[in-house]
Amino acid sequence: MLAIDDFLKIIWRTFLIIASNDDVSNMLKYKVLAFIIIVVYFFQPFFIANGGIGADSLSYFGIAADLPFPETNLFPLGYPVLLRIMYEFCNDYFLASRILSFLFTGIILGFSYYKKFYFRETVLLFTGKTLFFVFIQTMSEGPFIFFMYFLFYFLHEIFMREERKYINALCASLMLICMFLTRYSGVYVLLGFIIAFGVIFNRVKNTNCFKPLLFCIVMSGLGIAGYLLFNYLYFGSVVGENERGLPSNGFSIYTIRNVLGLFNLVNPFVGLKPASISLPSMIFQFLIFVLDVAIAVYFFKYYKKAKEEQIAFFHIILWTVALVYGVCLWVSGWFQQIEEMNVRMMAAANICVFFSFLILYFENSDSDKWLWRIACLFFVFHTLYNLKDHGDFLKNRKIIKSQMSKFNDKKYLFNDEENWVTMTTYDIPVIHKSFKYKHTNSQKGSLKENIAGSVNPKIKWLLNDTVRDKSKVLYTSQLKLK
Repeated sequence: MLAIDDFLKIIWRTFLIIASNDDVSNMLKYKVLAFIIIVVYFFQPFFIANGGIGADSLSYFGIAADLPFPETNLFPLGYPVLLRIMYEFCNDYFLASRILSFLFTGIILGFSYYKKFYFRETVLLFTGKTLFFVFIQTMSEGPFIFFMYFLFYFLHEIFMREERKYINALCASLMLICMFLTRYSGVYVLLGFIIAFGVIFNRVKNTNCFKPLLFCIVMSGLGIAGYLLFNYLYFGSVVGENERGLPSNGFSIYTIRNVLGLFNLVNPFVGLKPASISLPSMIFQFLIFVLDVAIAVYFFKYYKKAKEEQIAFFHIILWTVALVYGVCLWVSGWFQQIEEMNVRMMAAANICVFFSFLILYFENSDSDKWLWRIACLFFVFHTLYNLKDHGDFLKNRKIIKSQMSKFNDKKYLFNDEENWVTMTTYDIPVIHKSFKYKHTNSQKGSLKENIAGSVNPKIKWLLNDTVRDKSKVLYTSQLKLK
C-alpha cells in the first residue's frame, strides 16, 4: 500500500506537468493527467479518516447485503446491485466500492479517448470539484454520473450522426432509466429533458432528430414507470416516502444556505460550504455566491456562442436539465428531509453546465493555457484539501474488523459517542494564530460506526436509539479504536 509520502509525490508530479506545459505535446499532457486522476481517485480514500464512507454508504451496503430480498426502497436498487455483484468477486463491500469507482473513472476516460468524444474536455471535467467529490466517496452519485456521461454521448450522437439515430435514442433512454435506478432524482433529469424538448420543439419538429428524441422520452418514461410500479407492488410505497423524515418547518437560515448552494451549481471548482451558520461563515458563503454569479455570467457568454446548428440543441438540453434538476431538488427539500444543497446534491447539474462550457470553450478559443493551469491547480488543491481530514483508514479498519466477530448476535448499530468531540487544532504561520475545527467524519464514534457498518452490513445502523432490546444493539463505545 502507498505511504502518504508516496501519495504526495503523485501530487507533486502534477505540479511538474503544469510547469512543463510548454514542453509537453497538447494531447500527451491530457493523457498523463488522466492517468494521475485515475490513481489519485482510487487511492485517496485510503488516506482519509472515514475512507469515503458515510451514513448513506452504510445504507447502500445494507441493501446490497440483503439482496436478493431487499427490505427497503429508501434508495433504488441500482447501486446496491452493483456493489453486490462486485462483492461476489472480492468478498469486501468497501473494496467493492473502490473497484466500482475505479471502473467508472477508467471507463469514462478510456471511452472518451478511444471514441474521440471530447477527450480534453472530459479530462478537465475530472479536475473539478464534483467528480473529485463523487468518485472518492462511496455514494450513488458515482454510477449516477457514470450513466449521465453516456447519456451525453448518445444524445450528442442523435444530433451529430445521420445514421443509427433510433439505436442511440434507445441507448440514451436506457441511460436515463439506469440513472433513475441509482437515484430517484433521475426523474428530474427526465423532466429537464422533456422541458428542453418543448423549448426546441419548433426547431426540431421538421428534422430527423425529432422522432428519435420523442422515442427516447417515451421509452425512458415507460422504464421509470415500470420501476415505480415494482416498488409499489413489492414495498408498498413508490419511492420510500414512508421512510423519509419530515422537512424543517418554515423559513430559516438554512433556506438562505440552500439558495446559495443552488447558485453554486455553476461553479466548477469552488464548493466550500462551512457547516457553521455563524456570521463569518455566512459572509464567506456570500462571497462565494458573488463568485458564482460572475462565473454564471462568464459561462453564459459562451453558451450564447453555440452555433445555430443541431449541436446547439445539445447545449440547450444540458443547460435546461441543469436548471430543472437543481430547482426541483431544492423544492423537494420542502417536502422531505434531504441534505442541504451542496456539491453532492448539485452534482448532476454542475456536470451539465461545466461540460457544456468546456465544449464551447475549445470550439471558440485557440489556447487552453489558462484553463489547463487553473484546472490542474484546483485538482491539486482538492487533493490536498481533502487530506485535511487525513487518517490511516485501512489500519483503523483492521483494528475494528478484528473485534466484529464478538458481535455476530447484534442486529443494530448505534453511535453513542456523539458527545465525545475531538477538535483538530490548526496553526496559522506568520500571524501566529490558531483555530480549532471539528471534522465530523474524524469523530471516533462516527469512524467506528462507518467501519463496523462496512465490515458487517447486516448490522443496520440507527439514527436514534429506539430499539427496546438493547442486547441486540452494538454501541460504538463497545468497540476500541487506538
